[in-house]
Amino acid sequence: MIRGKHEQSSISNHGWNWENRVDGSMIDFLNRFFAIEPPNWGLVGRWVFHLKHGVVFHPDIQAAQKAVGKIRIGWAFHYGVSIVYGVLFIALIGADWLGEPSFLPVWVFPIAQSPRDGFYCIPAWELGIALLKTPNPLFGRAMGLLGHTVFGLGI
Repeated sequence: MIRGKHEQSSISNHGWNWENRVDGSMIDFLNRFFAIEPPNWGLVGRWVFHLKHGVVFHPDIQAAQKAVGKIRIGWAFHYGVSIVYGVLFIALIGADWLGEPSFLPVWVFPIAQSPRDGFYCIPAWELGIALLKTPNPLFGRAMGLLGHTVFGLGI
């Protein structure tokens, strides 16, 4: 995601320690070795903040009214959605899967969620359908697929 100036994206700066999670480790790895910026949870938090006012699509999410605690809001929303998707996954595949988990279902399920981001969330932030308004849409999409794969591993 695109980061605004002076925005901190790591929740650990606010006393939370999510970096011990699988996805936090992947974010740290990509940042340290490939200088890839971490996701901007403040942007997500700002978007969620504006949802309560009925605003879904923004001409420029960076210019939208700032939200107090936007990074925490973004992280909480993202992990809340992840928990819901984890429960939905088990509901769809069946609790028997928990006795003998396999990789393919937990990889396909989150990858299948990627179009939701590309055709709903990302355009709502005025970054274009499938990130077309960003400097490097293919890279952004690849990072989204990687992130969803890591989520699958977390399941």
